[in-house]
Amino acid sequence: MSKSQRAYAYLRERIEDGRFVPGYRLVLAQLAGELDMSVVPVREAIRRLEAEGLVTFERNVGAQVALLKETEYQHTMETLALVEGFATALSAPHLSATQLDAARAVNERMRDCLADFDPHRFTELNLEFHAVLFEPCPNPHVLDLVHRGWRRMTVLRDSSFSFVPGRARESVAEHDGILDLIGGLQAGRTEALDVELAARRHRTNTLDAVLARQASHRPHPSEK
Repeated sequence: MSKSQRAYAYLRERIEDGRFVPGYRLVLAQLAGELDMSVVPVREAIRRLEAEGLVTFERNVGAQVALLKETEYQHTMETLALVEGFATALSAPHLSATQLDAARAVNERMRDCLADFDPHRFTELNLEFHAVLFEPCPNPHVLDLVHRGWRRMTVLRDSSFSFVPGRARESVAEHDGILDLIGGLQAGRTEALDVELAARRHRTNTLDAVLARQASHRPHPSEK
């Protein structure tokens, strides 16, 4: 087995078994040190993985593990959009002023992250924000489906924002909009359906951004 083949086998094994999660940066020098070889065969292995769709390369970012199981990711996000949107609408009338203030505080921390962007930290805060809004859901069956969806997402990807960092700023703004709608619902100015649809669109907007990026980085048939 050549050095390039050995590097390829090493990387592919770790991608497939989840040790190198989607969004994981493949640093040439680090990998070459782990494999006790120069960066040349590692670069060749990464190019091969890129041709197979397992790795993406972006200027000024470098090589990253690609989002795997694209169809399953899409199905999970679509389902989560429905159940989380409904759960958020059911929760909205029960959210206290303290809980809404907590959600706003988390969103401000997310906004602070934008200047020195860390997608993994941003994703943690994103879950914290949404959990404030959906945890008071009075329907335990709906809430269970939301929890399952979020758990499934952690298996399918490390962070959507690793793939579409530009989506983060839009996400924070959409959070503000959802909070405004919840406030309007509690004041009698908006309907529960408005909250549900906004929360659903918020989820599908992220899905659309990820799928668009995936499509733009997929090799053209003539290049394969």
